[in-house]
Amino acid sequence: MPQTQIACPNCRQMIAANIEQLFDVTQDPQAKQRLLGGISNMARCPHCGFQGRLATPIVYHDNEKELLLTFFPPELNVPLNEQEKIIGPLIKKVTDDLPAEKRKGYLLSPSPNLTYESMVKVILGKDGITPEMLKEQQDRVQIIERMLQASSADVRSEIIKQNVALFDEQFFALFSRLAQSAAQSGQEAIARSMVELQKQLLEETAFGRQLKESVGELEAVQKSLQEAGQSLTREKLLDMVIASPTDARVRAYVSVARSGMDYQFFQLLTEKIDKASGDEKTKLESLREKLLDFTNEMDKQIEARYKQAQEFVESLLAQDDVAKAVRENLDGFTQDAVDLVNQMLRQASEKNDYARMGKLQKMVEVLREVSTPPEVAFVEQLLDAPDQAAVEKMLEANKSMVNDQFMQALIGLVAQVDQAAEQGNPEAKGLSDKINSIYKIALKFS
Repeated sequence: MPQTQIACPNCRQMIAANIEQLFDVTQDPQAKQRLLGGISNMARCPHCGFQGRLATPIVYHDNEKELLLTFFPPELNVPLNEQEKIIGPLIKKVTDDLPAEKRKGYLLSPSPNLTYESMVKVILGKDGITPEMLKEQQDRVQIIERMLQASSADVRSEIIKQNVALFDEQFFALFSRLAQSAAQSGQEAIARSMVELQKQLLEETAFGRQLKESVGELEAVQKSLQEAGQSLTREKLLDMVIASPTDARVRAYVSVARSGMDYQFFQLLTEKIDKASGDEKTKLESLREKLLDFTNEMDKQIEARYKQAQEFVESLLAQDDVAKAVRENLDGFTQDAVDLVNQMLRQASEKNDYARMGKLQKMVEVLREVSTPPEVAFVEQLLDAPDQAAVEKMLEANKSMVNDQFMQALIGLVAQVDQAAEQGNPEAKGLSDKINSIYKIALKFS
């Protein structure tokens, strides 16, 4: 999100801030997190240390929940008719961006809010969050803000000791979301501070130490699976799980190798249980119960992530200009969302749904474009050149692109294609000759 230069409300020095007035969750699913997480409309002054919310008019929209909320800060002292001139165009944009079939009666009567806090309560209330839950969340946010403002690690340690009960799974989930949002919105100083704070939280809180242990268990599991390599079978995986020294290790195996824990895997475990007796049988039965619980829990998490990714992708497909919508919402693309886009494209192709295929193809093209390093994209352009003269002309016109990264990309591509040629790929030979030719010409400019 582009930042705006504003005067600090306290010292009047110019600072950068994310100013946002329209939070349309229907068009931008990440908007809610920016609003509730304090990423937008917050001033953090590096000159005087001031931190606080900026007085900014806000329109919040969620078509699915039929919410259209407005908030105009009273401290701005703007007459009602002038407020309408500011809020009106924002509401018009909300309506214009919706397809006709989704325009409902709630759009005609936006709900004004006297305070920012009352607006947040309405938003969270629609999500089933009670005032008690909201207070707990606010307490967590305040603790994070206090620790970020603390003058030293010792001061942070004292804050941690005084608020032990707050540092639970919900706290770390909130902390992770805020840290991600800070990094994605370009607030580098805050992002760095949160990385340092996270290290301290992992060492000095009970849940943090548990989380750190889980990371260690994951690394141990990944190492074991890598050592097994292609010889890994369900039998070997089962033996690894049975040999796990802790429940945390078992959970780590589930998170990394869930796809291998299918019906046959559990059948093998049942056979072992049937053959065992005494303490060994009890141990294996207990392990089976834990595995069933852990896999069920993970399946629910995967289902929830899939649903969230599906809603996000569908919201972009509903836009008239899909390519533009994708570019404006790149921060919302998780690996789940990218995988889902490719899956949806295959399904649309199988059903000959050409309209949907076209939109999904545009989405894939934009994602591929933004994920391709510029030097690799330039190599692809050179490969499309009709002859050596055209290659040389392109390199001459783009001398600044012929840097170490470009040459490394070429060398890597040469190695890959040569290997494919050695393995008998008939197309690789011709491609190898062309890449080697480009490499020799590029050496003149490097």
